[in-house]
Amino acid sequence: MNWWGKVIGGTFGFMMGGPLGAVLGAALGNYFDSGMALVANDGRLGAQGTERVQTAFFTAVFSLMGYVAKADGRVSRNEISLAEQVMNQMQLRPEQRKLAISLFEQGKQDAFPYAEVIEQFRRECLRRRNLIQMFLEIVTATALADGRMDPAERRVLEAIATTLGYPQSDYDRLVMRMSAQFRFNSGESPADRLFEAYKVLGVTKDTPTDDIKKAYRKLMSQHHPDKLVSKGLPEEMTEIATRKTQEIKSAYEFIMERRG
Repeated sequence: MNWWGKVIGGTFGFMMGGPLGAVLGAALGNYFDSGMALVANDGRLGAQGTERVQTAFFTAVFSLMGYVAKADGRVSRNEISLAEQVMNQMQLRPEQRKLAISLFEQGKQDAFPYAEVIEQFRRECLRRRNLIQMFLEIVTATALADGRMDPAERRVLEAIATTLGYPQSDYDRLVMRMSAQFRFNSGESPADRLFEAYKVLGVTKDTPTDDIKKAYRKLMSQHHPDKLVSKGLPEEMTEIATRKTQEIKSAYEFIMERRG
């Protein structure tokens, strides 16, 4: 039984307590005891451990998307559309979609325990860097949905990245790559698209071709759907990871074509 089957089946023995459990319980209409013992996750992801991390990821993603969207004082139509786009990419069943929307609404509440949720999510992920990077990319996309990142949203996201052990310099590069990806996809002139394609891979026009290939392979490995699922990405989110790899591949191939 996967993580969702256990949630709807009421098999909560594998689930976490604490803030994440309370947020999920509130979204489901079942208020778990936030003082419930937190079962240690020692990093060896058997079936139960994987389901636990998948549940934590799903809960944290949608509630933090709501929190980030509200960080600048208002939730825009673009930010709501982005959340809906993520749900569509995941091809959520009606009951899953209802839960995702409820989690998003939880994150918008003034009493949302943001710091506690992030800290528990960090413990659940146990330094699984690629999984944390995917999480940051999804919630960062919320802030970029308006075409720009509000300073208040940037401060919140930087604090999230820091709590999750993701260095500031790495997060700056992540935002640069994501912004460049948007401009690459929407660019019109080949010169502009080439300029942004280099940024998508985190390289420059002066980077040797062999090093560009290395950067490309590294990004593809970081976003490989099967690898991410094995680390705790919900199966429903594999399409998001797949699209990431397709975007990276598109930028890489554009560069290679221009280099002959």
